Amino acid sequence: MKKIYIVLLVVLLFNFKNFDRTSATTEEEIKEMVSFLASDDLKGRNTGTLEISEAAKYIEDKFKSYGIKPYFEGYQDEFPIDSLKGFNVVGVLEGNDPKLKDEYVILGAHYDHIGYGKKVEQDSIANGANDNASGSAAVLAMAKHFASEKTNKRSIMFVLFSAEEMGLLGSGHLAKKLKEENFNLYTMLNFEMIGVPFTGRDYDVFVTGYDLSNVAEKLNNYNGSKFVGFSEIAKKYGLFRASDNYPFYQEFKLPCHTLSSCDLTNYNFYHKVGDEAQLMDYKYMASIINKMMPVIETVCNTPSQEIKMN
Repeated sequence: MKKIYIVLLVVLLFNFKNFDRTSATTEEEIKEMVSFLASDDLKGRNTGTLEISEAAKYIEDKFKSYGIKPYFEGYQDEFPIDSLKGFNVVGVLEGNDPKLKDEYVILGAHYDHIGYGKKVEQDSIANGANDNASGSAAVLAMAKHFASEKTNKRSIMFVLFSAEEMGLLGSGHLAKKLKEENFNLYTMLNFEMIGVPFTGRDYDVFVTGYDLSNVAEKLNNYNGSKFVGFSEIAKKYGLFRASDNYPFYQEFKLPCHTLSSCDLTNYNFYHKVGDEAQLMDYKYMASIINKMMPVIETVCNTPSQEIKMN
């Protein structure tokens, strides 16, 4: 048994030592993406607006430039919301292993926000920088990295969800659609509000639904440190059921979790007009995204499915 742990440690150290820093994301890249998505021009990215269509086109263009292919016929997967239309933006990177490529890891984040909020000093646009341009930028950065490196044995689906703020409608639509297609899901990791760091905690991000699976344990093992932790506040307020991981858990009953660095205790502008791009900590964001990339690579490359429900 001791020999097995030593071999695993060597493999993990090899992965981190060989993480290609030339494909690491930079503060400038993350800032550019967040600043565009959270700009006044996009008027809070409310689902069904012309402005969120601009955001969807921006994401689609990023996927194209990276070499991420559409999973469906096109990148934008449409779904109805009464008289409105919503669009998830869905891309895929096929795995490089003949067998493991049939299994999928989903990396997701919602790119919509609430549009307008209570006016403060003549400003009424709820820009949604932390919620959730930050998570969207993380998914785009990981798409760029993996498309460049092509080190994933399992296939990766990259999804930017719409209508999260209307009740997880975009993720609900896609989860049901994929389930009906017998989609071979391994795990789904969702990124939500990672624009500001915690203070006084011994981890970088918390995972929702901490006790439901061994995902935190595995991500920390793959990282080689306590990267992921437990938030009492997230559990108290049921944040596991409040983001786009939840419809996938409902449909597949597999480990589907959200990673976040904001449990509403360390940021005062949730759903407010003050959630602006200039308040984001881009050094921190780039750091945790770059920490996450070799972890995701390990998730994609383990010979067996190590992340499991408890």
